[in-house]
Amino acid sequence: MKFAPFSYACPTEAAEAVRLCAEAAGAGLGARFIAGGQSLLPALAFRLDQPGTLIDIGRIGALRGVTLHEGRLVIGALTTHATLERDPLIARHAPMLAHAAGFIAHAAIRNRGTIGGSICNADPAAELPAVVVALGARLHLLGPAGARAIEARRFFRGYYETAKAAEELLTSIEIPIAAAADRWAFGELARRRGDYALAGVAVAATGAPRIVWFGVGDGPRRDGAAEAALAAGAPAAEIAQAALAGIEVASDHTTDAETRARIARVVLRRALTGAGLAA
Repeated sequence: MKFAPFSYACPTEAAEAVRLCAEAAGAGLGARFIAGGQSLLPALAFRLDQPGTLIDIGRIGALRGVTLHEGRLVIGALTTHATLERDPLIARHAPMLAHAAGFIAHAAIRNRGTIGGSICNADPAAELPAVVVALGARLHLLGPAGARAIEARRFFRGYYETAKAAEELLTSIEIPIAAAADRWAFGELARRRGDYALAGVAVAATGAPRIVWFGVGDGPRRDGAAEAALAAGAPAAEIAQAALAGIEVASDHTTDAETRARIARVVLRRALTGAGLAA
């Protein structure tokens, strides 16, 4: 199918992009920001999304790149998945993020897709939302009322739903720098490498552990029961057995909930033992 008609703007500053979005909303026209377009363009082609205005933020250089600031890693929202894989600062200070990026789709998509786009799209089976929750990230947004920050664990609200207002723009992701002793694990199972995961998990085991599922429910979900078992030093098999308590596991046309839960527990056990976090 062809896209529905829309107007197009290509600002060079974040504030200008927000202003254009607010003006479109005020005129009764839906507006969408587009970066890599790896999720939005298919939705436009199938007319699942029909914004009146498309705001291309790809030329806003301030939204791109990786820096260190006051003991935290700051990643611009336009930073591509391929950059996450290869950037030396990310490899050193957020290695789970670099590792997880390599599981996203295929090279052509990683070259175009952006971390901000993945987070704002909030696909329940996407790797990056779960990773930023596990890493205790803070997300920075710019809207008509100004800038604000929100913890990643409070950002995701359900299937493709977030705490971002329609007129707000995600500008950067801020992640605490990993210490040399920090430990982590990541695992997922997909039918083919690059497919969406049937179930996946991101684990940060420094201090109070964070175990975050993706591909299991309606978004990234922390697993309190599994976290408590890991903190108590339980074996990996017991941690996996305790997992998913109180979490509603999704069923779809590919996998029923019972099968997905079994897959998830196997993924968690293998991730924990593979990383040496549990025996």
